[in-house]
Amino acid sequence: MPKKNWVCLLLLLGMALMVFSLAGCGGKDTTAPAAKDKEEIKIGFSISLTGIYAPAAESQMRAYDLWLEQVNKRGGIHLKEYGKSLPVKFVYYDDQSSTDMATRIYEKLVTEDKVDMLLPPWGTTLHFAIAPLAEKFQMPVVGNTACSVKIRELDAKNFWFITSCIPDRQTEALVDLMKAHRNQLKTVAITYVQDLFPRENLQFLEPLLKAAGFEVVLVKDYPIGVSDLSSLMAEIKRLNPDAYLALSYPEDSFLITNQAMEAGLNPKFFLLLVGPSIAAYDAVYGPATEGILTQGHWSPKGGWPGAQDFYNGFVEKYGERPDYLDSALAYVSCEILEQALTKAGSLDREAVRNVIATSEFETINGPIGFTGVENLRMPAMWLQWQQGELEIVWPAETATAKLLIPKPKW
Repeated sequence: MPKKNWVCLLLLLGMALMVFSLAGCGGKDTTAPAAKDKEEIKIGFSISLTGIYAPAAESQMRAYDLWLEQVNKRGGIHLKEYGKSLPVKFVYYDDQSSTDMATRIYEKLVTEDKVDMLLPPWGTTLHFAIAPLAEKFQMPVVGNTACSVKIRELDAKNFWFITSCIPDRQTEALVDLMKAHRNQLKTVAITYVQDLFPRENLQFLEPLLKAAGFEVVLVKDYPIGVSDLSSLMAEIKRLNPDAYLALSYPEDSFLITNQAMEAGLNPKFFLLLVGPSIAAYDAVYGPATEGILTQGHWSPKGGWPGAQDFYNGFVEKYGERPDYLDSALAYVSCEILEQALTKAGSLDREAVRNVIATSEFETINGPIGFTGVENLRMPAMWLQWQQGELEIVWPAETATAKLLIPKPKW
């Protein structure tokens, strides 16, 4: 073959190899990092560092940080896909207790920060705000500090709720507890803060009480951020109900406690919905907490594997006990995500979603598995302050102590 033809043939072969490589046919794409080059698992979330939810969100953030410290101390999470364990890194921003801000943050976490997985924000309202984004991006989210009967209306394949504090379930358990002490409880006063979760509790609580034969002498609401409820406390004292059920959040739980003490309001059965389980509550009120009830389904005395270790680790890190509701729930969601990632062996969202939807997880709050979006394996429970400790007092099969009634004087 003439030399000129050899040169042409070589040029043609070179061009063909170039096209072959650019098309990805047998060539390695050096622009994409190899799986083995993955160095960390990025988990994103928003948190209410400021705004109306900030006092409650601290309990959640502390549990997240404790789990992060512990999982990285263990060497990270082992993923078969990468053939090694990877440390976890948090990427988070202040949502300012705003639904608009939370949704913008979660959009940014997925599209700009390119996080691998998500954890939820604090509270029912913000959970519902970001739930559509979990579906939009097909990003699995194990909710924690939120509950609502409306979760059953969600057409969600990537969002789950751990807690048994669902309003219809927990109000039924509450009324059962009150019926068990019917000889001392006949009249009831109810107040509630104007937000989704307290309103839902009222929706089920009032008719259940009336159907059980209790006389409801007062039902009154107040706005989020209220600074004075003294006139309401005085009105309840005048009515002198056997039971006062305050469907409250942490900030107003403190306010109600202060002004109930000032008014000398001391019913036999005194319940504050959200707030008394956080560490700051008993730090402020000490022995005055005796006999106060609140929602919750966790205790280090519950006999669940790891429960006491979680308690001890929290106290060691922060110098005070965890919130028996929000801290425990937040930690459980991290446990479930860790176990799901390990079982999936991958950061593939669909693989992780399938594991969460179909598996049972061992947690500090017992075995958890999901029926649709809901955890039905955990019964609704109620807590009461007794001798400086929160005890599970209902139902009997999970109780760590019997109900103290009547509530002692302040």
